[in-house]
Amino acid sequence: MKFDDYAHSYQFIKLERRDGILQMTLHTDDGPLRWGLEAQAEMARALAEIGSDRDNRVIILTGSGNEFSGPRLDPDAEFFHGAKLTPAGVHDVFVNAKKLVNAHLGIEVPIIAAVNGPAKRHADLALMCDIVLAADDATFEDTAHFANGSIAPGDGINVVYTMLIGLNRARYLMLTGQVLGAREAKEMGLVAELMPREQLLARAWELAQQLAKKSDMLLRYTRAVLIHPLKKQIEEGLPYYLAMEALSTLDRSQ
Repeated sequence: MKFDDYAHSYQFIKLERRDGILQMTLHTDDGPLRWGLEAQAEMARALAEIGSDRDNRVIILTGSGNEFSGPRLDPDAEFFHGAKLTPAGVHDVFVNAKKLVNAHLGIEVPIIAAVNGPAKRHADLALMCDIVLAADDATFEDTAHFANGSIAPGDGINVVYTMLIGLNRARYLMLTGQVLGAREAKEMGLVAELMPREQLLARAWELAQQLAKKSDMLLRYTRAVLIHPLKKQIEEGLPYYLAMEALSTLDRSQ
């Protein structure tokens, strides 16, 4: 897979590459990303294709405008933006969810997240990255699961929050719908650096250029070592967690 094969094939992702550094900018119609079934499937495909291109040596993941991802899920909305609330419909959603997490963890080079604002949906896409930078008005939450009156948190976000902030803090966040502000997220270790939004991408590129000076093998093997604990937890538990999430989703049809 080469850059020209996929560079302009996405509706929700803009790609830019310079000197082996690939910037992924999530968006919907050039504004902040609006999460949904199509965005989920496309993100899984994009990460798989990007990961198969050996010319990508460092990746930067960011969003558009003043929000990383959204919107907050409406608990009364139709199931996942038009997906049918049937076993087959739920199956499609959770197959994509599994592909998304595995494709992210399957990236063999370092990933830097530049969280440009509130991460209201799938904050785990940023938090699974190797270096997490955030705008000083960014927030982190989980709006798609339990606390929002929807479904059990089993698509991997439960593992990510638990590993990063600890079992009790993660359970509190997911049961209460807690919104973590940028400073609190940094104090908990979710974020490495905070800065004004206008400085965020420049800092991400500065770090990416620093990393890109290393050899390909060093980049790849270091990423493998650093991501292994998270990857192991995801691989061990994700099928069970997704089954629980699917069952709780189907219960909404009763």
